[in-house]
Amino acid sequence: MEKHKLLPFMKSGIYECGVDEVGRGSLAGIVVAAAVILPNDFDFELIKDSKKLNEKQRHEAVKIIKEHAIAWGLGSRSAKEIDDGNILKCTFDSMHSAINKMEKDYNLNVNHLLIDGNIFRPYFNVEYTCVIKGDNTYYSIAAASILAKVTRDEYMKKLAKEFPGYGWETNAGYGTKVHRDKIVADGVTEHHRMSFLGNILPRDVNNLF
Repeated sequence: MEKHKLLPFMKSGIYECGVDEVGRGSLAGIVVAAAVILPNDFDFELIKDSKKLNEKQRHEAVKIIKEHAIAWGLGSRSAKEIDDGNILKCTFDSMHSAINKMEKDYNLNVNHLLIDGNIFRPYFNVEYTCVIKGDNTYYSIAAASILAKVTRDEYMKKLAKEFPGYGWETNAGYGTKVHRDKIVADGVTEHHRMSFLGNILPRDVNNLF
């Protein structure tokens, strides 16, 4: 089997930060973003797109990332903030929060951003490059995808204990049949994104709100 290999950087010798998010399409819960700066010689086969790893591997990967990263940070926005604004704005806001927290926690200034996807709202005057399928291209974006996913999954598991029956411990708030059936039967929680439900669920579910 060919060894998995991602690119360590786009521009060497600067603080280049990979940024990714998770949770944009979920019916419930927060959207989470992570920002990660890795050393130029970072090379760990386990670090790849978070969707290609199982839960145990993702937790192992988080340990590697936190041990070897130059800096990392997390940001999020709540379901209410998503409803009050919109998911794209909150995605950018959570990315900016992750970058800002990282800069403050590690007392550094980012020189270049690698953004997963094809669109981004500029972070002050920092140069950035959008990379489609960036978590399959650059280590730093892959690392950000892993940190964001593990953080959000653990958050949703905690919420699942408080709000049982929606299956959040396994579906992380996405629109599985278990989740939809529970909404139809018992309604929504404060953690549901009301602006998402009318477009995704059957029309008669709107009578619950």
